[in-house]
Amino acid sequence: MNDKNINYVKMESIVSLAKRRGFIFQASEIYGGLAGFWDYGPLGVELLNKLKNEWWKAVVTESENIYGLDSSIIQNPKLWEASGHVSSFTDPMVEDVKNGKRYRADVLAGVDSTNIDELSKLLKDKKSPDGNSLSEPRFFNMMMQTWIGPVQDNSSVAYLRPETAGSIFTNYENVRETMRAKLPFGIAQIGKAFRNEISPRDFIFRVRELEQMEMQYFINPNEQEKTYEFWRNFAWKFLVDRLGISEVNLQWHEHDENERAHYAAAAHDIYFKFPQGFKELWGTHNRTDFDLSNHQRVSGKNLAYFDETTHERFIPYVVESSVGLGRMLLAVLTDAYCEEEINGEVRVVLKLKPELAPYLYAVSPLLKNKPELVSKAREVYELLKKKYEAVIWDDNGNIGKRYRRQDEIGTPYCVVIDFETLEKNTVTIRDRDSTEQKRVSIDEL
Repeated sequence: MNDKNINYVKMESIVSLAKRRGFIFQASEIYGGLAGFWDYGPLGVELLNKLKNEWWKAVVTESENIYGLDSSIIQNPKLWEASGHVSSFTDPMVEDVKNGKRYRADVLAGVDSTNIDELSKLLKDKKSPDGNSLSEPRFFNMMMQTWIGPVQDNSSVAYLRPETAGSIFTNYENVRETMRAKLPFGIAQIGKAFRNEISPRDFIFRVRELEQMEMQYFINPNEQEKTYEFWRNFAWKFLVDRLGISEVNLQWHEHDENERAHYAAAAHDIYFKFPQGFKELWGTHNRTDFDLSNHQRVSGKNLAYFDETTHERFIPYVVESSVGLGRMLLAVLTDAYCEEEINGEVRVVLKLKPELAPYLYAVSPLLKNKPELVSKAREVYELLKKKYEAVIWDDNGNIGKRYRRQDEIGTPYCVVIDFETLEKNTVTIRDRDSTEQKRVSIDEL
């Protein structure tokens, strides 16, 4: 966790570290990459999995009434018609009239607005980044289209899901019946979503392929206020307590009436201090009965709930808790990134919470050309690996270089086997954050 009052980390520092240490690579890099798509390397996968596991444990495993789901990426197109995505999942776009390049109109205008008239006025005399005239702003649907079957025509059109929430709503009745669930209860899902962003940017912050962690909590409308506050506070506490993110790098943003979706009764985002500024990380929304009502209307299926206690029949309200996994990983890396001066040298260190670090221990022989040290070090490595799993073997370079490398990937403890180990059965443990070293017996490990 970062000790500084607030982060002023440059994006290029995070990008460089992510590539250098195997967290994140550009997709199809040997072919020049593909905008908006990224690959997670060996350490990135470890960190992603730990973030997912922590979220799943907090939301599903530790709850009595929240159930998991893993749904198909491609669904019946009627789902997206009912949810409004076909008609309104749009961003404002302008086009360079000379070369055809497209840009987000709100980004070029420098405002957080999707009002076409306002954007048109602001961009009236503005040029494209290439110095050419711009078209009038218009809306662009961000859903990625595909076709099912051998014939590509209007009857076979389908979409890669733009969010994971849609299939949660269409599976609401299945989960309620099979799990014999009574309100309130939730359905949670982790999965990929796809958005044809006009201008992906800021590393993994705005991408075209993303992974979401979402939970939809179904409730009696009478409980909407207290339930909304519970999940809003849950998100903040999770980031601070479970991930170790510093509160000074977080702030609330409440959607005003013009900003939030037309069906939402309330919406709050937690903003994190990313390198490009405070931006959205985690959203909590009161979606009212919009989703289930629309799916009931379009599908013809009765999705009303009968409360056996009050004898009421109603369409449940939904409180949504939604966070992007990539943005969460970027926030964790940014919050943990530090540059410190040690003995006149600057070191880069990721002060990750130990539970999130890709590796908890790095085990090394002091000298890799001494068989007796290597043999003993392998023994210690196997011992720790059996107990903790998150252990790495590192004998590359001198001990100072190994420390710097492990600092950069966030390994909390380095265990070194030296000649004293052979005599006294003790090892040196070096702490990542303080750089202090102490000797402990192998039995204590």
